[in-house]
Amino acid sequence: QVQLVESGGGSVQSGGSLRLSCAVSAYTYSSYCMGWFRQAPGKEREGVAAIARNGSTSYADSVKGRFTISQDNAKNTLYLQMNNLKPEDTAMYYCAYDPFCSYEYYWGQGTQVTVSS
Repeated sequence: QVQLVESGGGSVQSGGSLRLSCAVSAYTYSSYCMGWFRQAPGKEREGVAAIARNGSTSYADSVKGRFTISQDNAKNTLYLQMNNLKPEDTAMYYCAYDPFCSYEYYWGQGTQVTVSS
C-alpha cells in the first residue's frame, strides 16, 4: 500500500511563496505519474500540476509561470514550489500518485494553503 504525506502548507500574503512536499512510501512501479491537486470550499477538486517518471511536466493554465513541480527520486519526494501566490490559490492541496498513469490515484491527506490579500 502506497502512502503519501504532504507538508509545507500555511498562510501567506498575496505575492508570497510556499513549497509543498509529498513524501511517498515507495515508488513501486517503473513508470508512474504524480501530481498536485487542490480543492477550494464549494468547488470541485482540480489538477494543478503533474510530472511523469521521465520528468515531463504539465500545469493548469491558472498556475503556469508561478508554480513548479519537481521530484527527488532519491528521497521519494514530490515538491510544488508556489510563487506569486494569489488569494484564488487558497485551497486544500493534495498529492496524488498514479502508478500506471491511468488516472487512478493514491491520495495524501492534504495540506491547507491560505493566501490573504
